[in-house]
Amino acid sequence: MDKNFKLETLCIQAGWNPKKGEPRVLPIYQSTTFKYETSEQMARLFDLEDSGYFYSRLQNPTTDAVAAKICALEGGVAAMLTSSGQAASFFAFLNICSAGDHIVSANTIYGGSFNLLGVTLNKLGIETTFINQDASEDEIKAAFRPNTKALFGETISNPGLNILDIEKFARIAHAEGVPLIVDNTFATPINCRPFEFGADIIIHSTSKYMDGHATCVGGVIVDSGNFDWDAQAAKFPGLTAPDESYHGITYTQKFGKGAYITKATTQLMRDLGSTQSPQNAFLLNIGLETLHLRVPRHCENALKVAAYLENNEKVAWVNYAGLPGNKYHDLANKYMPKGTCGVVTFGLKGSRDVATRFMDNLELAAIVTHVADARTSVLHPASHTHRQLTDQQLLDAGIAPDLIRFSVGIENVEDIIADIEQALNK
Repeated sequence: MDKNFKLETLCIQAGWNPKKGEPRVLPIYQSTTFKYETSEQMARLFDLEDSGYFYSRLQNPTTDAVAAKICALEGGVAAMLTSSGQAASFFAFLNICSAGDHIVSANTIYGGSFNLLGVTLNKLGIETTFINQDASEDEIKAAFRPNTKALFGETISNPGLNILDIEKFARIAHAEGVPLIVDNTFATPINCRPFEFGADIIIHSTSKYMDGHATCVGGVIVDSGNFDWDAQAAKFPGLTAPDESYHGITYTQKFGKGAYITKATTQLMRDLGSTQSPQNAFLLNIGLETLHLRVPRHCENALKVAAYLENNEKVAWVNYAGLPGNKYHDLANKYMPKGTCGVVTFGLKGSRDVATRFMDNLELAAIVTHVADARTSVLHPASHTHRQLTDQQLLDAGIAPDLIRFSVGIENVEDIIADIEQALNK
């Protein structure tokens, strides 16, 4: 696929390139296994001497085609689908970290990612230091250790909607000899392409805008191919030293810019098996074909909702980077000039009970755990997704107790605003 195609064309055309007589629409390869003529052919696949398919836990033509489409959209060199966004996060870190290693992360990240880094990986011997992403470069650098292996942040944090200064984070990471890993779920490559600003690895929960219809859980890891693992060989022996589980191959020497994703596939997916099913990948691909149409509508609607809320006397505060007075407005214009996302956060005047009563009165917007799909939805993070955090941890993560996360869908915006108004009036 021509890399010079615009994003709109890549959404439709990238990934699946049928040959003569093959299906025009990406097929679902619903098979666990794939047939070969000789034992030697199969043996070469297991030795990583040939590329091909032998078991769908590792690779499958449907999932590979969709991964290739997302890779093209982000401008990367290789990508791998996973069973969920959480699996993508886990694999992205575990691919370069092991017991005794350390990660530096923004503290405003999604609650599930915060727990993954702060609790689960910590139990595996991988420590994380959480920092204020708006701090100075020197303050953030002070969190690094000799055993630090990655810097992590979200282009738009969930649910705080903080905008990451990607270039600043990239400078810090590269000065410390580690990759910058970025979660680009909320912005999507339609609004932000972090590789263009120095990020090295991108992850997504494809369950959100990429799928767009709340039909299937999934994740993806995309590698830019730009980080020089060999230049930091002592830090990343998993990529730069022989892998005895594959007859001593060295990933960077054998696979070059494809080393990171090849290792994630042949080691982590082989051993942990967080595979995205071909059926889910097929549904994800359908969503991707309209991503370039849906994202602008989400942003257009969200800006109108945010402006309405900002002028409503019952609303205490509104956070949306598209609003001129927002603290992240300038960063949003730099990294996401076409818009940020469809998620707006706000608080109502009164106690926490006011927020829950407001949500219970909504009729069009549904109270669901999900976010970032075609339907308008709402959530109170302090009571739901982040209820495991203490009040202080909530505040440290930029989540006020009264914060309402309102995911603006692509319905008629006048109907969405009318729903908010009637709920406020009750």
